[in-house]
Amino acid sequence: MLLINEIYPAICGESRFIGRPCTLVRLTGCHIRCVWCDSEHSFSGGRSLGISDILAEVRDHGFATVLVTGGEPLLQTGIVDLLAALLADGLTVLLETSGTLGHDKLVPLGQVPAGVHRIVDLKAPGSGIPAELIDWEGIAGLGIADEIKIVCADRNDYEWGRELVRANDRIPPGTEVTFSPVQGKMRPRDLAEWILADGLDVRFQIQLHRAVWPEIDRGV
Repeated sequence: MLLINEIYPAICGESRFIGRPCTLVRLTGCHIRCVWCDSEHSFSGGRSLGISDILAEVRDHGFATVLVTGGEPLLQTGIVDLLAALLADGLTVLLETSGTLGHDKLVPLGQVPAGVHRIVDLKAPGSGIPAELIDWEGIAGLGIADEIKIVCADRNDYEWGRELVRANDRIPPGTEVTFSPVQGKMRPRDLAEWILADGLDVRFQIQLHRAVWPEIDRGV
């Protein structure tokens, strides 16, 4: 059984799959508290569902892509079996995770089934998450089908991410890196212009779902 916060049809708002219709499966629970978190409702509540029940709801929505997120979905050990079942159902499976340490129940990134697209939200200083909680060992195992997302709250976050990209010793070769601004905290234009000025080979994005449904806090 897994504790599921919500399941609903959505438009992928981030990653290389941006704009694609999907079914979003949000698990309950998170062991960290990013200062700019936009899904605090996922910290508690939800329904206990078996994998077959989750699959049934995903099938009912009828989309070929499923996004599994949280909270932190890797806090629940049943996530491995769920991801494997979604793959076996012929779906394109995306997993959004914080890529952090700090909890004894966390499933390691390396145990995520092959074929799942791992999207790791690498925590910049502005997130408020201590640097020692970043799972560099797990991140080192990412591949070309995976992605790293760096959310920037300010210029300091951008420069932190820029130096990681330039150093080329922490981020695996071929793993795509995306920079995005914290909504309402910094202007997307500023971030885009910094990337251009520095000639940084990364993807720029905003949260598409927030741009389409700015007045809705959840379920988009």
